[in-house]
Amino acid sequence: MTLTWPSTRELGTELDLPAFDPTERDAALAFLAEHPPGLGAPLAIVIPAYNEEPTVGEVVAEIPSEIGGLECETIVVVDGAKDATAEAAEHAGALVCDVPLNRGQGAALKLGYALARARGAELICTIDADGQYEPEEIGRVIAPILAGEAEFVSGSRRLGAELTTDRIRHAGVIVFGRLFSLLVGQRVTDPACGLRAMRADVTAAVTLEQAQYQASELMISAALNGFRLAEVPTTMRDREAHATGTKKGGNLRYGARFARAAVRTWARDRKAARMRLRPANTQCS
Repeated sequence: MTLTWPSTRELGTELDLPAFDPTERDAALAFLAEHPPGLGAPLAIVIPAYNEEPTVGEVVAEIPSEIGGLECETIVVVDGAKDATAEAAEHAGALVCDVPLNRGQGAALKLGYALARARGAELICTIDADGQYEPEEIGRVIAPILAGEAEFVSGSRRLGAELTTDRIRHAGVIVFGRLFSLLVGQRVTDPACGLRAMRADVTAAVTLEQAQYQASELMISAALNGFRLAEVPTTMRDREAHATGTKKGGNLRYGARFARAAVRTWARDRKAARMRLRPANTQCS
């Protein structure tokens, strides 16, 4: 399949090294020395992973080598893991960028996007390393982009199936869906889904500052920068037995910080959106 939007191969594949701290830069340079820029697949599956040795290998192994007619590769960004996450991911066939310090899921994703673009990806999909999402549903998530209907697509457990037991999280998804719908001006049912896809140029165009709660920042920034959003039904399972709970804190803390990241992103990016829509000043004589 030939993609019709501007590709990263046309836009250039250099990594924006100043955007990252020295530890990330060293890890990125080591990654690109082993996996050279410009030689990657058109579809990159980016997985952030922190202490996910028991599950990351299975997740990587379930990702097909071709999805939606596109050759794909999997990039796992290991975020300061203390276990053998990197080895398990590499053994399963992923390209691994092993960052020795833990910075947060958002930081790991931002680096993963940059590495995918440097490799030449034109389409980027994300999935979590803990086994909560179905790799076979990646094709469903990228379909609206390939059809030219959207530039950013998020999975939705509310449109699909939520096989989880956390009632507080379930209620939170509903509340945050309403908040996001208000902020971006269109219906959003699940703003926190880890299974999402976007054109690679979206990740370069938006501002990503959140070290942890990037799901909210990415969706809102994409919408306010003029990219079309869409949702598709997906499945969310309970976390695997090895996971004792969220790495982002308890439900109340997670919810408060997620909401704060969303509102801050909206306040930041709506100004840019207004400037973009404002007619140019003209002088009359």
